[in-house]
Amino acid sequence: MLRAIAPLVLIALLVAFTLIVLAEPVRVSSNSMSPTFHSGNQVLVQKFGTRANHPHRRDVIAFHVPGSSELVIKRVVAVAGDSVGIADGVLTVNDKPLRESFVDYNLMDATYFGPVHIPPGTVFVMGDNRSDSVDSRTFGPVPFKDIVGRVVLRIWPL
Repeated sequence: MLRAIAPLVLIALLVAFTLIVLAEPVRVSSNSMSPTFHSGNQVLVQKFGTRANHPHRRDVIAFHVPGSSELVIKRVVAVAGDSVGIADGVLTVNDKPLRESFVDYNLMDATYFGPVHIPPGTVFVMGDNRSDSVDSRTFGPVPFKDIVGRVVLRIWPL
């Protein structure tokens, strides 16, 4: 009997370890990341590794909104030491305009923000659907301690 149960217990422990330490499925709760991800999509969040907790520009991360337990996903647009703003709908990082293929610029016309300086130990995040996203423009830079991990793939729908 014990020999029959042991493989099942081992599999359950490996799945639990993976979900607790290495990766976690997360459901996207809004369309703020459209067209990249839509409400109801399931994504896999890598929780382990340097890049998971200290992301780079353009990474999509899962994090707890500062001062809240709400878990959301957004794109990192600036890292510590950067200056970030929006000028006539175009993202500027360190005074250089960045054209992003996933942003609908028709919805961003005449939008201005910043510039703001990103402090050490934080990242600045924005939704790809900039006109319908509550992000760092509202709640400020995200501290590393609030980052759960980096979104590595969509698991549903494929």
